[in-house]
Amino acid sequence: QVELVESGGGLAQPGGSLTLSCAASGFVFGRYRMSWFRRAPGKERELVATITSDGDTNYEDAVKGRFTISRDMAKSILFLQMNSLKPDDTAVYYCYVRYVLSDFWGQGTQVTVSS
Repeated sequence: QVELVESGGGLAQPGGSLTLSCAASGFVFGRYRMSWFRRAPGKERELVATITSDGDTNYEDAVKGRFTISRDMAKSILFLQMNSLKPDDTAVYYCYVRYVLSDFWGQGTQVTVSS
């Protein structure tokens, strides 16, 4: 079955960096569009970044130029490199894939940006 396991969250200072990882299994990694979402306290879950099967990437306006989505095809890991972090980036971050008409989510990893 599909499994997505995030890691790499934590506490960062404003202007700092974190790299999130999502270990994927149960499907042919790289053949499916994958995304990172986040849910900030009191807000709806929002799409942060997407990478297609062709490797094309898209970003939410608020993170363009600061975040980079990438993947390691050999290890089936999705990454989110986050630079120049801001307090508004504080949220639980989720890895997502839609596979065979079903939505799959990881358990989430907390990112807190605070001085």
